[in-house]
Amino acid sequence: MSHLQHKETFLDSESGTNWRITLSNDWDVLGPFPIHAREQHFLSPSYPLNLSEPIDFSEKWPSAYADGGEVAWGTAQSQNGTLKVSYPHIRWASLRSTEGWAALQHHNVLRTSITVYPPSESTGSTEPPHLLIDLQQGSFFALRPSDTGGPLTDYIPQWHAGNIYTIDSASPHTVSLPVSPSATEATVYDLFVSGDYEIRLFGDPTVTGSDVPTLTITFDVEIEEPLSSVLEAESHHVLPDFIDNWAFGEAVGVGLRSSGGWWTVDDIVLTSSDSKSFKLRLLENTRIAPGQTRIVPLTVDQQDRFTEESIELEVHLTSSSGSKTAIQITLKPRQVSQWDTGSNEYQTFIATYFYATSTPTAFVTVPPKQTGPDGTKSPLLFLHGAGVNVLTTPSWGCEVPRQLQSWIVLPTGRTSWGLDWHGPSTEDAWLSVAALSTILESHSLWSSWGFSKDARVLLLGHSNGGQGAWYLAERYPDRILAVAPAAAYIKSQAYVPFVQSRSAHFIDPTLRAILETSITPDDDDLFVTNLVDTPVLAIHGGADENVPTWHSRSLVDTLKTWDRRASVTFKEDPGEPHCYSAAFGNDQVQAFIDQNINQHELPLDRGSLSSFTLTVAVPGESGSLHGFKVLKLTTPGRLARLSVYTDTRGVHITPRNVAIFSLDIKAITRLQGQLLFIDGHLAERAVRRDTLVFARDGSGTWKIFIKVETTLDVSIQPSGRISRILSSNGPLLFVIPDEDNQYYAHAAIRLAHDLDVFHKLSAEILNDAEASKRLEKGTLGTGNIVTIGNSGNVFTKRILSHGSTHFKLSNGSLTFHDKSIAKDVSSAFLHPHPVSTSSLLLVLYSDDKGGTEKLLRLFPIRTGVTVPDWIMIGQKADSIGAAGVEGAGVWGNDWSWNEGMSFI
Repeated sequence: MSHLQHKETFLDSESGTNWRITLSNDWDVLGPFPIHAREQHFLSPSYPLNLSEPIDFSEKWPSAYADGGEVAWGTAQSQNGTLKVSYPHIRWASLRSTEGWAALQHHNVLRTSITVYPPSESTGSTEPPHLLIDLQQGSFFALRPSDTGGPLTDYIPQWHAGNIYTIDSASPHTVSLPVSPSATEATVYDLFVSGDYEIRLFGDPTVTGSDVPTLTITFDVEIEEPLSSVLEAESHHVLPDFIDNWAFGEAVGVGLRSSGGWWTVDDIVLTSSDSKSFKLRLLENTRIAPGQTRIVPLTVDQQDRFTEESIELEVHLTSSSGSKTAIQITLKPRQVSQWDTGSNEYQTFIATYFYATSTPTAFVTVPPKQTGPDGTKSPLLFLHGAGVNVLTTPSWGCEVPRQLQSWIVLPTGRTSWGLDWHGPSTEDAWLSVAALSTILESHSLWSSWGFSKDARVLLLGHSNGGQGAWYLAERYPDRILAVAPAAAYIKSQAYVPFVQSRSAHFIDPTLRAILETSITPDDDDLFVTNLVDTPVLAIHGGADENVPTWHSRSLVDTLKTWDRRASVTFKEDPGEPHCYSAAFGNDQVQAFIDQNINQHELPLDRGSLSSFTLTVAVPGESGSLHGFKVLKLTTPGRLARLSVYTDTRGVHITPRNVAIFSLDIKAITRLQGQLLFIDGHLAERAVRRDTLVFARDGSGTWKIFIKVETTLDVSIQPSGRISRILSSNGPLLFVIPDEDNQYYAHAAIRLAHDLDVFHKLSAEILNDAEASKRLEKGTLGTGNIVTIGNSGNVFTKRILSHGSTHFKLSNGSLTFHDKSIAKDVSSAFLHPHPVSTSSLLLVLYSDDKGGTEKLLRLFPIRTGVTVPDWIMIGQKADSIGAAGVEGAGVWGNDWSWNEGMSFI
C-alpha cells in the first residue's frame, strides 16, 4: 500500500517569526513486535526499519505475534494530538494464556509528517526556526527529511527521549530541523516515533473489559524563534513554605530556559523588599546551554519574619559573546500558620534543601500532633508510588495517616517516577530526612519538634514506593526501625518478565549474564537476608489490578526461608484493589508503627541475636547490618555475603566474595562474643578503636587494617554499573569536543534534558578546552563527569593518557587490552575521576554519529537498562538488540581487569 495523503492540523507560531507548521493527523503504523521492557534502548527505535533507506509501505515484516508470522503497515488517526494504537486482530488472549503480562509488551514504529511553511517575503525572519517537541508516553522520536524515494546516505537519525512516564514539569525538547527548510515553499519532514507498550505505563487492559492492549501517546510541536534569549521556566521554581513567615528550608530555585545561546547566571538582586532581614543569595554561577532548562540555586538568609505575598527578584545573565541581560522573576511563597496540634487533619508543608550540594530540592512533611520533652519520636519515611507528585498531590488515597508524635517525610525521589527509588532517588530520601532535622533545629519556633539527624526511620511505601521500601530497608538495615511496604513488586523482571526478549534469540548466555549483573543490585528478593532481624509488615490488596498480590507473598516466603523466626507479617486485604484508604489507615498498621517507633540511634538495640547474613552487590549502594559493612568485593559483579553467628566460643564470621569489611566494635559487645573468628580462624582484636577494618594479607589471612582509623579511610568500591554515574557529588559535567561542536553540543543537551525530566538532576556543559583549563586550575569540582566524542575530545584524550583502565588511546584510536577497537564499534565505560576518588567519570566514545546515538540511548536514564561498568556495542544491535554487544564487563578492584565478569 502507499502511505496516506495526510490531513493536517495547523499549529501557529507564537514567536512572531511568521514561520508556520502543520502536524498531520494521520499516522502510518507498523507492529506489533515482541520485545522486553527496556529492549528499545539497545534496538534501533525504528526497528525493523533503516531510516537511511526509502520506506516501502507495501513490505511485510516478521512478527511472532501475528497469525501467519508477518505484520504489514496500517494506519491510525490522532485526535487533538493524541494517538491510540491497537491491534484487535492479534490473538492477545491466546498469547497471554502462556506468557502472561509479558505477552502484552510490544514495539511499534509510528510515522507521520510535519510541514514547515516559510514567512512571507515582506515580514518575519528567514533564519531557520527550531521546534519545541513534547512526546508523552512514547520512547523516542526523530525527524527525517521527507522520503523522496532515494537513499539518505548522509542522514543519521538523532533520537530524542520521549517523556514516557508523563512526568510533571517536563520541558519540551528543542529540536533542530534535519535540513534547513525552504525560504520560498513548504518543506515536509517525516516524524518517526518508537511506541512501546508497557504494563507499568498503560495498565492491564482486562481491567477495562478488553483483551487488547492499547498504546496511547500524545504529541505536541511548536515553532520557537531562533533568537538568543532566556525565558522563565515557572514549572521549575523551587520554593519552601513560609511557616509563620519563616522559610521552611534554606533552598530556593529559579527555573530558566535558554531559547538560544549560551548564558551564565552571575548575579541576582532582590527587588521586592528593602528589608535587610531577608535576603536571597546566588549559591553559584549557573551556565545554561541553548535549549537547556536549569534551576538556578539561591540560598535564603533570613533574620526576621518575611510577611510579603511575593518575592520579586532580578536575575542577571551574561552570554558567551559578552552581552548582558536581566530577567524579572516573581515567586509566590505559600504563607501558612504553624501546624494545628489538636487536629487529625492531614496537614502538609513543603520544605527544601540542596541536593548534591547545589540543586534546590523540595519535599513534603506531615507534622505530628504533639511533641514530648525530648522532641518528637523517630520519623516515618514514606515512599510514594510511580506517577505520584507529592508536591502537588500529597494525599492520593492510600497514604499513611498523620501520627501522634512522629513526622512523616514524603520525598519526591527526584521526580514522580525517579529511578524506582534506587540511586539518586534513594539519596534524596535519606537527605530529605536529614534536611528536616536540620530545618527544625535551625529555628526556636520549631526546635522542640525536632529529632536527631541520625535517627533511624520507620519506612513505609506504596506500589513503586513499596518496592522502594523493601529496597531501602534491605540496603540500609541499620537505618531502619521497621518497614511496612504495601502493594510492592519484587523487581522489574518479575513485574514484566524478559520472556519476549528479541535479544534472547541471538545473545551468548555469558554475555547476557554479565549484562544482567547491572540489575542484580535492584533485585529485592536477593537481599531479604538483610531483614531477618527487622520487623516487617507486608501489605497487599487481594484484588490488586496493578501489582499482582503474589509479589508480596513471594517476598515474605523468601524472607521466611532464610529464617523461619523472622519478624515478618503478611497482611492481605481480601477484595481490595491497588490503592485503598485502609491500606495504612487501620488499627493493625498503626499498632505496628506504635510498637516500633522510638528514638534509639544505635544500630544494635534489637533482641538477642544469634545469626544473620549481610548480602551486598555494590558496596557504594549499601549500608551496614548490625555494625557489619562490606567495603570491597573480591569479584565485583557477583554477590557478596557476610555470614555471622554466635556460640559459646564467640562470634564467627564467614565472608564470601568479600575483600574488605568493617565492623563496629559495639557489635561484638552487643552479640556478647568473647572471641572473634573469621573463616574458622581466631582473629586479632584491636583495642581503643570503635571500628575494625579487615582485609586479607598476601597469605590469605584476615588482618586488621592498621593504617586506617575508620571506614571513611577506606576507598569503597566505586563502580559496579554505569547507572552509578547518576549519584554525583554535584551537578554532572558534560564535556564535548570543540570540533564539530554543534552535533556534540546537541547530544549533551539531549542528555541534560533527560536528566532534568526524569530526575531533576542538574548538568553543566563545557567544551574540552575549558574543562582542561578547569582541571589545571583546580576548579573542575567533584561532580561526576561525562565525556562525549572520540580522540578529537582533548579532555578525553588527556584522561585516557593516564592509563587508569584497559581502555587507552593509541595513534588516535581507542584500544582495549592493547588491541584496536573497530571503528564501527562504540564504547561506554566508567573511569576514575581526575580529582576525587569518591566520584566517577563516564566516557562515551564513538568515531561516528551513528555510534554516538547508540551510546546516548544506553545512558542510564531509566531502571532496567542492562549496562555494567563498560560496554562495546556494534551496528548489529539495531536489529538484534543486546546480542549486538561486542564486549561488556565489570571492573575489578582499583579498576583492574575482572576476568570472570568480562565478555569479549
